[in-house]
Amino acid sequence: MLGRTLREVSAALKQGQITPTELCQKCLSLIRKTKFLNAYITVSEEVALKQAEESEKRYKEGQSLGDLDGIPISVKDNFSTSGIKTTCASNMLKGYVPPYNATVVQKLLDQGAVLMGKTNLDEFAMGSGSTDGIFGPVKNPWSFSRQYRERGQQTPCEENTNSNWLITGGSSGGSAAAVAAFTCFVALGSDTGGSTRNPAAHCGLVGFKPSYGLVSRHGLIPLVNSMDVPGILTRCVDDTAIVLDVLAGHDPKDSTTVQDPVKPFVPPILTDVSKLCIGIPKEYLVPELSSEVQSLWSKAADLFKSEGAKVIEVSLPHTRYSIVCYHVLCTSEVASNMARFDGLEYGHRCNTSVSTEAMYAATRREGFNDVVRGRILSGNFFLLKENYEHYFIKAQKVRRLIANDFVSVFNSGVDVLLTPTTLSEAVPYVEFIKEDNRTRSAQDDIFTQAVNMAGLPAVNIPVALSSQGLPIGLQFIGPAFCDKQVLTVAKWFEKQVQFPVIQLEFMEDHSSILSNEKLPSVSLKQ
Repeated sequence: MLGRTLREVSAALKQGQITPTELCQKCLSLIRKTKFLNAYITVSEEVALKQAEESEKRYKEGQSLGDLDGIPISVKDNFSTSGIKTTCASNMLKGYVPPYNATVVQKLLDQGAVLMGKTNLDEFAMGSGSTDGIFGPVKNPWSFSRQYRERGQQTPCEENTNSNWLITGGSSGGSAAAVAAFTCFVALGSDTGGSTRNPAAHCGLVGFKPSYGLVSRHGLIPLVNSMDVPGILTRCVDDTAIVLDVLAGHDPKDSTTVQDPVKPFVPPILTDVSKLCIGIPKEYLVPELSSEVQSLWSKAADLFKSEGAKVIEVSLPHTRYSIVCYHVLCTSEVASNMARFDGLEYGHRCNTSVSTEAMYAATRREGFNDVVRGRILSGNFFLLKENYEHYFIKAQKVRRLIANDFVSVFNSGVDVLLTPTTLSEAVPYVEFIKEDNRTRSAQDDIFTQAVNMAGLPAVNIPVALSSQGLPIGLQFIGPAFCDKQVLTVAKWFEKQVQFPVIQLEFMEDHSSILSNEKLPSVSLKQ
């Protein structure tokens, strides 16, 4: 049951094959069993069981609220949840309990979803490995998969040892691990420069970043207001579309959300791709791209071509400036946003009482890690009066040029762009931490952050397993507010590649959990 799609489980609940309480208990049992992954910061067991009980009553009375009623979900720990700790994996907010729900959380709960808990992340979502939070790094479930052991000739990672386990990617690594390990069916992440798509690629999931303004940011603790969007992590495109249907639309509490009513997002079944034009950005073929990702990218383009689609090389000329531009704008907004954590209103407060200034300084030194403090320092430097024009304003102008590159390509007749999501498959933790956070983020965000600066929809689709037996994903990017079009193409592609289901070593009764396992397709096989 836990390996089924959201829609299949919803049908099983409606038919009485399983009750919401039984489903919730199965997920809670698996959360306990997979505790060593460190995917969850807070497990809301009592809340979940109560919500499941209420859902069960509705089903018995024939008053189900829809496809999400009784479905276990998890939420990244930078979304406010009423009565449940929201820490951002930081000492600054350790123990903070918000008095309200983020709009996206409230919308899911209003549809009867069951909240299993809050997931781990890099501190304040600053990172690309989910390794820098105060609760420790998240382990990739694929480290413990049969595929990794057999293909990579690896000794299987032991649950409680410091073996050569793999990172999940980040910063929404906890949400990705939670879905990949079957502890929930949907997880919310946040995406500022690729933080939903990156872990989705490393964990073999669908990771969707909606158009900026389509989904409310109210209650998402801000990192970069002009780029943050709530992201969706699921195991198939249809599940993502079901969740997007619930989340999308205007929110009076977020002035950046669209005013117009939104139409349903569940994608139609695409049988003919001959009318599609797929763009391949030449600037994304970078020297650091692994040969396996490059090969799969090329085979994916050939797959579209063989089915009659038009596949053309396109240019996004300002791509080479995007990482530097993103760094300037990101740190500048971070510096502004982090100013609210001063020890006065909420969150951590130091014991120093020499002066207000000393209290501010000590609170922030104790509350933030080196990564957060480093970004605040950089951002304040760029915002200094003498640097403002030279850095921040110039970066805003470059951002406009980057957004215009995408507009030009889509106006030329291209329907979607096909790109890599990450440079390679997931790397072992011991390798990942050899580089500092900023260097890693610059490398890992290379294919994803330009989409955030342009406000476009993008989705990661798992394609195939590498020679090591690890997931590799590709990214589809569409024009602003053409989210349904992106999901429609992604759904067709997903059906063609038939990505294999993870086979977890620590699952005793593997067959009962993964009753719908797919066979890997030959179309993009290594």
